[in-house]
Amino acid sequence: MMIYADNAATTRVSDTALAAMLPCFQEQYGNPSSLHSVGQRAAEILTAARETVAEVLNCSPKEIYFTSGGSEADNQAILSAALLGAKKGKKHIISTAFEHHAVLHTLQKLEKEGYEVELLPVGSTGTVTAEQVKAAIRPDTALVTIMYANNEIGSVLPIAEIGAVCKEAGVLFHTDAVQAAGHLHIDVKAQNIDMLSLSGHKFHGPKGVGVLYARLGVRLANLIEGGAQEKGKRAGTENIPAIAGMAAALKEAADHIDENAAKVSALRDKLIDGLLKIPHSALNGDPVNRLPGNVNFCFEGIEGESLLLLLDAKGICASSGSACTSGSLDPSHVLLAIGRPHEVAHGSLRLSLCEDNTEEEVDYILEETPKIVEYLRNMSPMWKDLIAGKRQFIL
Repeated sequence: MMIYADNAATTRVSDTALAAMLPCFQEQYGNPSSLHSVGQRAAEILTAARETVAEVLNCSPKEIYFTSGGSEADNQAILSAALLGAKKGKKHIISTAFEHHAVLHTLQKLEKEGYEVELLPVGSTGTVTAEQVKAAIRPDTALVTIMYANNEIGSVLPIAEIGAVCKEAGVLFHTDAVQAAGHLHIDVKAQNIDMLSLSGHKFHGPKGVGVLYARLGVRLANLIEGGAQEKGKRAGTENIPAIAGMAAALKEAADHIDENAAKVSALRDKLIDGLLKIPHSALNGDPVNRLPGNVNFCFEGIEGESLLLLLDAKGICASSGSACTSGSLDPSHVLLAIGRPHEVAHGSLRLSLCEDNTEEEVDYILEETPKIVEYLRNMSPMWKDLIAGKRQFIL
């Protein structure tokens, strides 16, 4: 049995997305910038995809820019807002301590250029409030950038409330919605979102393609020069197959969002309830306001890497956090941000489900995971010290 429970890292390309992509490789293969009929047919696919994405997000197609993924979209949004702010003497940026590194590393770059970055604490459940944001906004605040839902622990943030605060203060608001798009309802107008990032491979679209939504009136800075594509804001021949596949996948996800969320949330809750029975374990993230498929746990006395390898040997694909930092030996910055000590943060497990997963698979995960945790603990000197009372349990 092979169980894929790492959908937060990437998802299987859906049949719908693949069907939209295939004609673009050998039939509608033109360059959309070409004036001949083959090129214009590709341009029509590009226009239709832009309209589809705009419909899902409730915005104008003119506000949709196609990128290589969420990281590029995050970079362009934040750097654009920073430049706009600097022109008005505003160089203060508000974010959170547990953002994706695409955001945090961009903010670190801006700090070196003289910007002041304020990272709001996220508390033990991994969230911030609109009141925190309102209290942090200053006359020189150029941007608030806060993720829609955390990629590791699944906490969903109060985006509409934060957007309202930012609008009232006249401050640009960007949200990294990479984990939320296709899984949670998004309405950029109702939620007062000025810029939003998403990535196709998180909702059964292909890898290497994403979207930056930028409200009309927000002037974007170019990251890539060299052509007039994407209204002159993102040079390079558009990846028509990937864009078509992403748009099809996003529409399919949006059309079934409520039924998928209900199914996946039920599987998630069953998995959480079962894992909580393991002694000295703890759920990470908000127990209520969390992504439908996200399950993130810490198990005291073990190393997450060993847990992943043994789960994989049993046919269970999981992760210990963000796939973008899977090569790092450092504990998750997200778990440290919610107050988990280093020794506990090292023993983390993220299981992320989608509508393809089944109750039988959850049962199998619940059967094997406690055995593996017990096996690793029996080999752990730290666990032996905890049992002997030489160390105090944290969980």
